[in-house]
Amino acid sequence: MLPVRPKETASMLTRDRVRLDADIYRPDAEGSFPVLLMRQPYGRAIASTVVYAHPSWYAAHGYIVVIQDVRGRGTSEGTFTLFAHEIDDGEDTVNWAATLPGSTGQVGMYGFSYQGMTQLYAAATKPPALKAICPAMIGYDLFTDWAYEGGAFCWQANLGWAIQIAAETARLKGDVVAHQKLTAAARNLPLYASVPARAEILETLDPSSFYHEWLHHSEPDEYWDNLSPKSYLHNVDLPMLHIGGWFDTFLRGTIHLYKDMAARSAYRQQLIIGPWAHLPWGRNVGAIDFGPNAASPCDRLQIRWFDQYLKGLDTGLLSEPAIALFEMGRNQWRTFDQWPYPKPTAYYLASTGLASMSDQEGTLHSASHPIPATPDTLVHDPWRPVPALGGHASVPTGPYDRASLDCRTDILTYTSEPLTEDLHLAGDIFVLINGAADVPSFDLCAVLSVVDPDGHVYNFTQGYRRLDPEQAVPPIQVTLQPTCIRIAKGNAIRLSLSAACFPAYPVNAGTGAPPSETRLIDQQIVTVTVTVGGDRPSHVLLPIVTSRE
Repeated sequence: MLPVRPKETASMLTRDRVRLDADIYRPDAEGSFPVLLMRQPYGRAIASTVVYAHPSWYAAHGYIVVIQDVRGRGTSEGTFTLFAHEIDDGEDTVNWAATLPGSTGQVGMYGFSYQGMTQLYAAATKPPALKAICPAMIGYDLFTDWAYEGGAFCWQANLGWAIQIAAETARLKGDVVAHQKLTAAARNLPLYASVPARAEILETLDPSSFYHEWLHHSEPDEYWDNLSPKSYLHNVDLPMLHIGGWFDTFLRGTIHLYKDMAARSAYRQQLIIGPWAHLPWGRNVGAIDFGPNAASPCDRLQIRWFDQYLKGLDTGLLSEPAIALFEMGRNQWRTFDQWPYPKPTAYYLASTGLASMSDQEGTLHSASHPIPATPDTLVHDPWRPVPALGGHASVPTGPYDRASLDCRTDILTYTSEPLTEDLHLAGDIFVLINGAADVPSFDLCAVLSVVDPDGHVYNFTQGYRRLDPEQAVPPIQVTLQPTCIRIAKGNAIRLSLSAACFPAYPVNAGTGAPPSETRLIDQQIVTVTVTVGGDRPSHVLLPIVTSRE
């Protein structure tokens, strides 16, 4: 590793003469070096060190590292409007970074979340100097991958982030009162306004927040097309290292982008998914210790990636499988040459009709056998909605023991017999339900868990679906987060179904009105009936792979 010079601060002007500021970390050595660029909105000093090594570590590996405040954030000039300037500003910054003293003219980008998004926007205009990127935990289609899931507004994540952004805006303006109020709201989210999802504190203190637009655009439309990176990347082709986490709320976007690029790219598309939440990326996630192999390898992997594509070194990457998935349960990495698409295996729901009353009454079977159509009924009471516990969409995220939660009578549970041999899953998971409700609109939350011999129930994937009248036609498909897991012999699989996951998603009032128009007083009791057996049996589709794949 090379010695690193003291940090420099440098500025550039965008095409519309707005000054953007950056910190620059350089190797203290002779010669020229490629540039690694990160563009972010949280104050450049943090430099995504919540998940990555400090920029000086990357500089010590022979790179000029540039960490820039995007427009209107940190000390950069201009007005911050979510994602609005990142295409033009990104292109301008790449071109500027390529001409820095000591640069080889080769630029790569890295970063996660917003910093992953700025990579995609910068790539949209295909600046010649940008040679490789490492987008991590991003929204490719902002409607389906970030703001909404299965048609349901991702309330807790969106609200929490909007308040964080608003608090930083207030801090930059020196508005002490607004900053204090928003900071307090971030620690105790305001969930019980007269129109709960409207977030009165944001309407008052940050009326221009993106949150209001996201909430009101509750269907895919031109607004989302204009905002989403997917709309601008059709003709873009770059080597991309895609990074995701099994419990990350943006895993949908990571895999969506990877699949699209892998299907058409002339360059290597590499994918790594760990057992991580959005942050941090470590061995302990939720209530589970996934062992030392779960510690993030992403810093060293990114150095290999950029050595390959910015320095022209043979790092051996191209001779390795393109996909590395952390197999939970076995707590080892598995490699694949392409995204696994095993033939789905159905596990069928069966019940005595009392699956809401006891976790012993609903069962899962790996083979279909004739059983009569049996209705299971749950009653969703908005006064005490089923709370979110772990998973990918709530805070805190990750796996937790939900045994006590599954005892609620507004949750239907279906549990398999203990497995007689290890079961390996890798890929996409779907639940198809023959269900209906006594109101025009209702929600379905589906959670898959491992039940161990001691009765602990640890969730490993889940999905959510908002169903309006025209959509509530059986079979109702709920798409769960993809996964990779070994469920050990002696354990069982459980599917849990509910009509809420609060406050990860707003409570569905049952009226069909969007969250922006749903008053707290409008929320009503909803009865959901799930029919198992019969001609259209409800079932789970599992991506079972062999232990050797």
